[in-house]
Amino acid sequence: MTRPFKVLGIQQVAIGGEDKSKLAKFWVDILGLSTVKTFKSEKENVDEDVLKIGDGPTSVEVDIMQPLDFDKKPRVDKPQLNHVGLWIDDLEKCVEWLKEQGVRFTPGGIRPGASGHNITFVHPKGNEEFPLCSEGVLVELVQAPQDVIDALG
Repeated sequence: MTRPFKVLGIQQVAIGGEDKSKLAKFWVDILGLSTVKTFKSEKENVDEDVLKIGDGPTSVEVDIMQPLDFDKKPRVDKPQLNHVGLWIDDLEKCVEWLKEQGVRFTPGGIRPGASGHNITFVHPKGNEEFPLCSEGVLVELVQAPQDVIDALG
């Protein structure tokens, strides 16, 4: 099968909990990851710290998250391994091609993500119209910037 895009590597792993300070205790205090920034979105019901492993274009994010409102969805703490992000060399071509194959995406389309890169999500469950999915794990597709494409491509 010829694809008009390439998956370059893991961009992030996102982990949710009821209290991100407990997650920070482990990931920052114990393991020593550095905090890059904090991101909040009422639309996505998330209070998130973006952490980093490594340096440069091959670094990987670990996003630790908690819901802003425990009575609203999405609940970023359930499941606790919330999603995996993948670097994509051409996100628009990727999404177009995957839709043609019958892959289901979450609502929202391509949009800026917490780290400023364009993103979209593959739905963890298929439906009648789009039967292909990521089979239970939310997958974030992330447009790789040129330095990542150069380093991993």
